[in-house]
Amino acid sequence: MKRLGIAAILALSAIGLVAPAHAQLSHAEQQMSATVEAEYERSVALLERLTNQNSGTRNIEGNRAVMAMLQPEFEALGFTVELIPQDEVERAGHFFARREGAANDKRILLIAHTDTVFEADSDFQTFVRDGDRATGPGIYDDKGGIVIILSALRAMHDAGTLEGANIVVAITGDEEDFGEPGSISRADLLAAAEWADIAFDFESLSIQDGRDMGVVARRSSNAWTVRTTGNEGHSSGIFSEHMGDGAAFELARIIHRFRTELPEPSLTFNVGLMASGQSAAFAEDLLSLSASGKTNIIPPVAIARGDFRTLTPEQTARVRERMEAIVAGNAPGTTATISFDEGYPPMAPTDGNRALLARLNEVNRDLGLEPQEELDPMRRGAGDISFIAHLADGLAGLGPSGERAHAPGETIHLDSIRRQAQRAAILISRLVAEDR
Repeated sequence: MKRLGIAAILALSAIGLVAPAHAQLSHAEQQMSATVEAEYERSVALLERLTNQNSGTRNIEGNRAVMAMLQPEFEALGFTVELIPQDEVERAGHFFARREGAANDKRILLIAHTDTVFEADSDFQTFVRDGDRATGPGIYDDKGGIVIILSALRAMHDAGTLEGANIVVAITGDEEDFGEPGSISRADLLAAAEWADIAFDFESLSIQDGRDMGVVARRSSNAWTVRTTGNEGHSSGIFSEHMGDGAAFELARIIHRFRTELPEPSLTFNVGLMASGQSAAFAEDLLSLSASGKTNIIPPVAIARGDFRTLTPEQTARVRERMEAIVAGNAPGTTATISFDEGYPPMAPTDGNRALLARLNEVNRDLGLEPQEELDPMRRGAGDISFIAHLADGLAGLGPSGERAHAPGETIHLDSIRRQAQRAAILISRLVAEDR
């Protein structure tokens, strides 16, 4: 698209398609806002194409097909595209687009993902538009975020502010269920964060009481499994010196102590699955279990699985130690073990993150938008930016708004593409320009 002239910008402004007259936008920033508006339907059309291609995390070819659609979009803006395979961890791989600029300019990392929770066998497969809303699998988590990145970068390109910028766009193919070990599946993202000064995550916009919120922190997501054993025998001998407490009561002891001894600010923990009996076992995917037994037999085995979420790495370590200590205090005649899956780390709130939110609010002021207050991290789950939050200042939630994420009927508010792309284009351009 050719750059819009001032006459075109003024014409768009007259019909309300750019920021209000009182906004303190430069000529280039007005042009970026106008470009986002002018290319809105193009953005929606791209979103429809991306959404109609199934890309559940385990659909390797589907994710690669989405990445193939994205490649010419980024190359047209002067980015060099690299498709990074992840066969070793049985995932589709990652899409990295790089644009090298001036050596002294800020280095900015933009993060999104192609994969969704809706696999190829899901009944929910297609994009359906209804005015300023649309439904579809992964439509706002996170294909809408990818579209916002492209809309912002096209606006920057049109206004000339992309020239000389140092930007890496990292679009992963396994955010919803990352390949393990993370040392392999997140190695390239970590390397990009080592290079970057700032990271922006284009997952969904948080809205509270009708107001857009700023996300400076995301809590972790950690899974745990407890297994207990006890002496099997007739129920009449329960709690005796010979038989002990049995596996079920040992598991109950542990769960009760978790409930009473673990609570602290910013921490939540949950039991998702549990069972006990003469036999008890998880399915291979750990999403279901089976058990058998009788009421008059002391069960020799009990199992439980759940999660806990924390705000800082220090809190994660502290909670794990307390859980391990609780598990170790066995009741008579029992044993217990706890194990932890590799999880998503937290994105802790930092002064650097809050400074970026302040810069974003300067953009909001100049666009005539309300300031974005800091979202309570208890309202935000983990994501890819959490893996690199210790390496670069950042903001999350720069993607679109919507409803019903991870559920049939997932809906995007299409009009949020406009304001999120305008915010991103202007914020990135200002951060790049301040070092020149």
